[in-house]
Amino acid sequence: WDATSPSTRAVEIGTISGASGTPQVAKQILVSDKDRHVVAFGCDSETDPGTQDPLLIRFSDQESFTDWTATSINTAGDLRLGVGTTFVAAVETNREMLVFTDVSLHSMQFIGPPFTFGINQIASNITIMSPNAVIAVNDVVFWMGIEDFYVYGGSTSKLPSTLRSYVFDDLNLLQREKITAGSNSSFGEVWWFYPSGDSDENDRYVVYNYEQRVWYYGNLVRTAWIDRGVEDFPMATGVDRNLYIHE
Repeated sequence: WDATSPSTRAVEIGTISGASGTPQVAKQILVSDKDRHVVAFGCDSETDPGTQDPLLIRFSDQESFTDWTATSINTAGDLRLGVGTTFVAAVETNREMLVFTDVSLHSMQFIGPPFTFGINQIASNITIMSPNAVIAVNDVVFWMGIEDFYVYGGSTSKLPSTLRSYVFDDLNLLQREKITAGSNSSFGEVWWFYPSGDSDENDRYVVYNYEQRVWYYGNLVRTAWIDRGVEDFPMATGVDRNLYIHE
């Protein structure tokens, strides 16, 4: 999508003149901020376009979103996760990209030519509730697992919670893909919105205040959240199709 022409529809990258080897399917896309590569997670391979490999990671040539064909004179390439059955989520910090499968956590870092990126497993037997249940706050990452909350700041550990039973004993796992995390940096908070009981939508929240190390909770219907930055206050969406600015 061209920001200089906002009324023009977005186009598939593969249709742009000069595009090469563009993934046709992916679970998530990130731009690696420091080294400027476009990274596709859970995508199709260059040799079998259109067939999704749930553990495959591919990245474009540096500073290019159209050139995905790996050659000896560019930095495009691929990696494959060795643990787990499927990619779930990726989140970027100031130091690395954290990559989650259904049972493991990996660190992906830019290492330069000839391999471009390296990836290391940093935790096993961990879970993540949904693709949006993770949030990075500077170099610390918080996420909701199947039965516990977790934190990563160089090492992975469970986050002790006084509300663990309150949340996980009354959570609709059939709708867990809708769970979303958000940061409220003005107050040192991490939020999770989740569906309770037999609710089909996120109707509750649980908050961890990492400055005071306390938990609190409440009822609020929100489906997505973004911290202040674009606006002076955090913004969130509801099932009523409204956009809310939170004071």
